[in-house]
Amino acid sequence: MGDVAIWLKVTPEGTEVDLGELKDRISDEFPVEDSEKEEIGFGLTALKLLVVRDEDEGGTDDIENNIGDMEGVTSVEVENVSLL
Repeated sequence: MGDVAIWLKVTPEGTEVDLGELKDRISDEFPVEDSEKEEIGFGLTALKLLVVRDEDEGGTDDIENNIGDMEGVTSVEVENVSLL
């Protein structure tokens, strides 16, 4: 089978969350290929991440749940999934 590209939007609990440190913690768990920041408003910035994984590993539920359970994370949203 092939690889799947998954774009995630990770919203931190507040402006005090260090997005670089959060990205590092996520990268320790999942293969983050790319990242960018997106201004949400009121000084809050979301972290957009590209995770690439083998299609045979299944859906995105495990990624969403693991990241969502991390300290400093309010929500995780899958924005796009595509086959590479």
